[in-house]
Amino acid sequence: MADIHRHDYADRERLAEALAAGVAAKLAGGLATRGHASLAVSGGSTPRRFFEALSRADLDWGSVMVLLVDERLVPPDHERANAGLVRRHLLQNRAADARFVPYVVDAHTPAECARLSEEAFAQDGHRLDACVLGMGTDGHTASFFPGGDLLTEALDTRSHRKVLPIYAQGAGEPRLTLTLGPILDARFVALHIEGDEKRGVLETALAGTETAEMPVRAVLHQSAAPVHVFWAP
Repeated sequence: MADIHRHDYADRERLAEALAAGVAAKLAGGLATRGHASLAVSGGSTPRRFFEALSRADLDWGSVMVLLVDERLVPPDHERANAGLVRRHLLQNRAADARFVPYVVDAHTPAECARLSEEAFAQDGHRLDACVLGMGTDGHTASFFPGGDLLTEALDTRSHRKVLPIYAQGAGEPRLTLTLGPILDARFVALHIEGDEKRGVLETALAGTETAEMPVRAVLHQSAAPVHVFWAP
């Protein structure tokens, strides 16, 4: 099992500020040592406060690349597009200068979308400084859904693929996702969860090892670096 660092907060506002401070510190380290930094973030409703707190961080945002851990294969202006969430809540204030690289969602096939997205991400050419994951009540993280058609391939750390299309009945739309390799390779890996239900899901995930049943276990059990779990009621 990875080294799990638990960070519990009394409320979601304090969690957002603490997670933003931790991510900003990692980005600042990348900027100081290499002149650039990169961040992968997740969608859904959970990260909005975190995004807004991070957007105020005093960083050289023009040298920061922001990308998504995963995305739904919907038009960019669709209400369920994770890219829209990032634009509305993170790419504002000081972070308005960040270089956002969204997934390609308008190619002919999901496989082509994945290939073009991987090429776009590869232009940066270095490992992620920070990767912030979410988790569903079904135990998924990124778009690693139980029953996903390419779940085995997405969790194969020996693969050279960094982006794959994936479809699962519980996911709704087909999706694109970073594979497990670049997630585990990030210099800082955080799992951001809120509420008692998800805390219970986390405890169940930590107690077992079957990744097909709860794919979040692939992160919790395989990461060579510590996994920082941020939780609030």
